[in-house]
Amino acid sequence: ADVQLYILGSSLYGAQVAAALGLPYAFASHFAPQALDDALKIYRDQFRPSAVLDKPYAMAGFNIIAAEPDDEADYLASSMQQSVVRLRSGNPGRMPPPVRGYRETLGAQGNMLLDGVLSASAIGSAETVRTKVAAFIDRTQVDELIVASSVFDHAARKHGLSITADACGIG
Repeated sequence: ADVQLYILGSSLYGAQVAAALGLPYAFASHFAPQALDDALKIYRDQFRPSAVLDKPYAMAGFNIIAAEPDDEADYLASSMQQSVVRLRSGNPGRMPPPVRGYRETLGAQGNMLLDGVLSASAIGSAETVRTKVAAFIDRTQVDELIVASSVFDHAARKHGLSITADACGIG
């Protein structure tokens, strides 16, 4: 089999490895966005052409939870938000069902945590998704997005991905 290799990382080290080997690089910014910009810079600055690639090829993870209207997407996103808070608090587990107004139940520390972790995310209507995806691609200049959509209800996740595809012109 002719399997194409990618280096997936969530730190600067993966960027250095991908650059040194001349391989495509994927950054897990859907759960660890803090080092994304630095990692992409290192990858692009240190990239060495190889038999695989003659120039850098970068991907980045991006959370998308789409629903109409925006407040329905916020509701659906609360499952992922609960999971993030639980994981970062040392209490991982299965994804919980959504809760209306979840972020209002958190203190400042919990909201700051979510703001950081979810900075590579679009949560909202088709227009919100379109705007945030375009801004993220414009900022990062990635060649490809890895879309993550952590939604508790399977039908709602499928519908959200359909909204996403239409909003991004790939439907």
